[in-house]
Amino acid sequence: MCLILGLTIIISGTHNFILFAKENPKDSKIPASLELHAPSAILMEASTGTILYEKDSDTPRPPASVTKIMTMLLIFDALEEGKIHLDDTVPVSEHAASMGGSQVFLEVGETQTVDTMLKCISVASANDACVSMAEYICGSEEEFVRQMNQRAKELGMNHTTFINCNGLDADGHETSARDIALMSKELITKYPQIHDYCTIWMENITHTTRKGTSEFGLTNTNKLIRQYEYATGLKTGSTGLAKFCVSATAKKNDIELIAVILGADNSKTRFQDAVTLLNYGFASCQIYKDYSPPKLGKIKVIGGIKENIPCKYKTTFQYLDTNGQNLSAITKHLELKKELHAPIHKGDSVGNLIYKLNGEEIGRIQILAAVSSDKACFWDCLKKLLSFYFHVA
Repeated sequence: MCLILGLTIIISGTHNFILFAKENPKDSKIPASLELHAPSAILMEASTGTILYEKDSDTPRPPASVTKIMTMLLIFDALEEGKIHLDDTVPVSEHAASMGGSQVFLEVGETQTVDTMLKCISVASANDACVSMAEYICGSEEEFVRQMNQRAKELGMNHTTFINCNGLDADGHETSARDIALMSKELITKYPQIHDYCTIWMENITHTTRKGTSEFGLTNTNKLIRQYEYATGLKTGSTGLAKFCVSATAKKNDIELIAVILGADNSKTRFQDAVTLLNYGFASCQIYKDYSPPKLGKIKVIGGIKENIPCKYKTTFQYLDTNGQNLSAITKHLELKKELHAPIHKGDSVGNLIYKLNGEEIGRIQILAAVSSDKACFWDCLKKLLSFYFHVA
């Protein structure tokens, strides 16, 4: 591929959407008034993964039912891959039905759809539903847990070991506030439809067994869904060892935050600490998203079957600011190759769009070839020549 760079074009950033959590964000330094009672906590902005606050965030602790975030992530992975479907019926085994703790009292031989099982897990924190889904997807809870740990490793969750799929106290079953934020980010950004489940406040499911049918009411364990106007999820947990935990998600003015609290002494404290973090985050940051990058033309291809090819941006640029900067001063610098030498493969890098604020680069996005162009052979060149000759004639 040719390495000749084309023009660098500087474009003003004033026509982009700039989304604020507050008109005049304060400095990102943690104020003395931000007092948390739980021993471990973290606050993350979801789209960028920026950490806005942390307190003993890497110490491994038992997470209780917050574990189920990974369980739900693997369920949505299986749905995405077509391994399972929402209307599939999931049988309940003796092992699944024997689960203690929070449950929806599934009976051996009973079946529920994947959709209903997701509601049972996300709303009522049902341990029996977790094990049923684990067995349905992987054949056994043990294999499912192995995949949970593999997924955790892929996400960089370096302080996590899962022993079961539901978070019941077990020796060695532990994770950290940072790791919980990482898996929460993966779940809500990759599968935003999770919010359709975890924002349900109350709903009934129907048990159908040999004894007949009966209604069972689900009530959300996350009280923030009713008590905090920006709440969007995500998962609570509590056991004797873990105490009271939560991964709380909330969205305001297109800014989505994740607040993780571990080891609080009581339920009220975990929610108070989460709200303290969320309010701090919304008051402290603003986000810039470039919804209107400069239009891209075609690039000339030398020696290719195609004479020129279109290109495209790899992603949408976004920048999180916690220092109250003037984001309308962001400028864009387009660096695009003038010409390329075949062969060109779809997805090859052909340039960059660079973003600067006050003369300093704050990020860039790649520009990629939108299609491929193989190298032209003798017969391709002859066809072009003959086509040109007869067209002119």
